[in-house]
Amino acid sequence: MTFDYIKWVRMKKQIFVIFVVVLLLASCATLFKGNKSKLDVSSEPSGASVYVNGVIHGETPMRLFLESKGTYSIEFRKDGYKPKVFNVTNHVGAGWIVLDVLSGLVPVIIDAATGSWYELDQKYINILLEKYLIPMQ
Repeated sequence: MTFDYIKWVRMKKQIFVIFVVVLLLASCATLFKGNKSKLDVSSEPSGASVYVNGVIHGETPMRLFLESKGTYSIEFRKDGYKPKVFNVTNHVGAGWIVLDVLSGLVPVIIDAATGSWYELDQKYINILLEKYLIPMQ
């Protein structure tokens, strides 16, 4: 069996063309990052109930996977402690926009529609819960 240089070059060109087409038809942020971000939450003391926009998601410590394009109100509740609320916002990742613009119009439209451009402003939240003070009688 001999090495066929012409077939090898054609195969490399085909792979390159497929790769370029995939990059042009997909978008950078959607392809490489996705539209969800992880957010690790913990509290001191641990075992606090975690509510995201009013819906319970579990107890601390935990990892949440939230849509990057959303904003969230994270509330921590534990018996005997004052509840605490932490607001999570997002921002547009400028690097994704630059890559999309360089790739063409289709990636810009896809990333804008899916919200994959966005990133949460926080990756980790650690809340210190304050005990309720019981007045002495």
